[in-house]
Amino acid sequence: MATRRDRFETERKIFIEHIRSLGLRQTGQRELIMKTFLSTEEHLTIEDLHRLVQKHDPTVGHTTVYRTLKLLTEAGLAREVRFGDNKTYFEHHYNHEHHDHMICTQCGRVIEFYSEAIENLQEKMAEKFNFRPTHHSLRMWGICVDCQAREAEVHTAPSGAQPRVRVRSAIRK
Repeated sequence: MATRRDRFETERKIFIEHIRSLGLRQTGQRELIMKTFLSTEEHLTIEDLHRLVQKHDPTVGHTTVYRTLKLLTEAGLAREVRFGDNKTYFEHHYNHEHHDHMICTQCGRVIEFYSEAIENLQEKMAEKFNFRPTHHSLRMWGICVDCQAREAEVHTAPSGAQPRVRVRSAIRK
């Protein structure tokens, strides 16, 4: 079984090979951003990663973090995910099993899960409609167990308002 250090070195080599193929060089700031991103399993926005990187080097700019995350994504090491709050998050992608997400609309907690039954149903639906899927993402919004417990303590009737997740309308004025 590969150790965490072995996995990091493999990912580091993939990243360096990718940036060299683009005619770019590996800089200290790119190295720090890559190392910081690969050392977390959290869902990070560019701003989150920027704050983490600045703890080690306050001279790293937001644009450098953005561009490096783009390179990590192109190299297959990171993956963009969106949870419906108009933010783009990035998660570790290389050698990580496929999973889907449940998002708590109260506290924002993200729960990763895998369901073979859901995967099989998606395959059956694709076959039924002669559809060739290239990728998919399943997101469920609701209320996590901790927030449900807090709601039970408050004893208030739920409002008729929609969840706080905002989705942009396709209708333009």
